[in-house]
Amino acid sequence: MPVDEADAGKGGVIASAVVAHVPTLGLPANTPVYQQTLVEAERRLGAALRTTLRPDVWVILSSHWVATFDWPVTCQARHRGHCVATEAPQLIPGSPYDYRGDPELGAALVDAFNAGGVPSVRNESSHFVWDYGTFVPMMHLDPDAEIPVVMLPSVAQATVQECQAAGALVHATASSLGRRVVFLASTALSHVLVRGREHRPTPERIEADKRFLAQLEAGDIETAITDFDAYRKLSGLEMGGRPLATMLGVAQAMAAAAGPLKGRQYGDYAQSSGSGNVVMALAPAQSLAQMAN
Repeated sequence: MPVDEADAGKGGVIASAVVAHVPTLGLPANTPVYQQTLVEAERRLGAALRTTLRPDVWVILSSHWVATFDWPVTCQARHRGHCVATEAPQLIPGSPYDYRGDPELGAALVDAFNAGGVPSVRNESSHFVWDYGTFVPMMHLDPDAEIPVVMLPSVAQATVQECQAAGALVHATASSLGRRVVFLASTALSHVLVRGREHRPTPERIEADKRFLAQLEAGDIETAITDFDAYRKLSGLEMGGRPLATMLGVAQAMAAAAGPLKGRQYGDYAQSSGSGNVVMALAPAQSLAQMAN
């Protein structure tokens, strides 16, 4: 069932999700059987979001676009180029992409971040190219490039608290502009890597990942935030947990505005070189029910 017409113009983050970006998902010939669940999950999630919640824009924070100090935000009107997985060019050697951007939202996020104490700059470079942490989930979530994309980086000097503040500002900015945003955290969970993509995380890290996912499924965002520092240290979360921390800030703001959230996992938990990967959506319960129909 599509979103009600009365809600179509209401802005804010209408759903958020953890999405996988393992480079072996970039080309079907490279995807092992145990990771195909992630591809299928992203395709199902993307279709559900596009057809039922009808977002105006994706805002994606990638673990593989890394900034040192500031938060550059993409303000290009169009994203067109070829993605190379620089760490594994044999897996993604130069795959094309062509998506619209949203310069107005990008610029507004920069202004809101700076006003809120999150240092930010506009990324308006015509030479900017996508990292595979952005490209891989977008190619499955929105394969026909129907919806514009705004990108955020993982900022090495940002604390967990700053990331949470940035997430809250994403929701506030989308609300002020009347944009219906889906926020995507492109990241693994446990991320203590070893050679050999067939290897799973250690049992204690898998259990920690399961506890975190259970908190999201229950919509228990406050407990997830309280437990997050211990979780990220135990599990060696990708980029120190910054993408997930930003998502938790988004989720906390969503819950304050729209009421309790619920989570739904799409597909199975899958390994890649010692990391744990999953696709999970987080939204108000009514929205999740619409997505299931």
